[in-house]
Amino acid sequence: MAYDFSEAMSVASSGMKAQASRLRHVSENIANTDTPGYRRKTVSFEETLRGPDRGTVEIGSVRLDQSNLIRVFDPNHHLSDENGFYDGSNVNLLIEIADAREAQRSYEANLKMFDQVRQMSTSLMDLLRR
Repeated sequence: MAYDFSEAMSVASSGMKAQASRLRHVSENIANTDTPGYRRKTVSFEETLRGPDRGTVEIGSVRLDQSNLIRVFDPNHHLSDENGFYDGSNVNLLIEIADAREAQRSYEANLKMFDQVRQMSTSLMDLLRR
């Protein structure tokens, strides 16, 4: 499949936008690690297969992780039940850090692709001017 420069830049920029959104949700999850009752947010991506934006990535819906919340024992906490427990969050910092690194690397790969297409376009324009 042949892409022209603008389509390739569009694909790369949609990838950067998707990864930036993913990083935003990871940041929210990390910030709410100690928030009682907080459920981890996840975001999905979908590839556009038709139309002028084919090959681009679209951000899907944000979903809440339905895994069990951590039960925390703290009889002095205002949300504790009669046994001294309350529901913490289901955020795992190790998973969030791994997701952040993956999103960062994907963002950088898309940025590199965008820059390479820009450089090729500039080189082509220089050749055509001669």
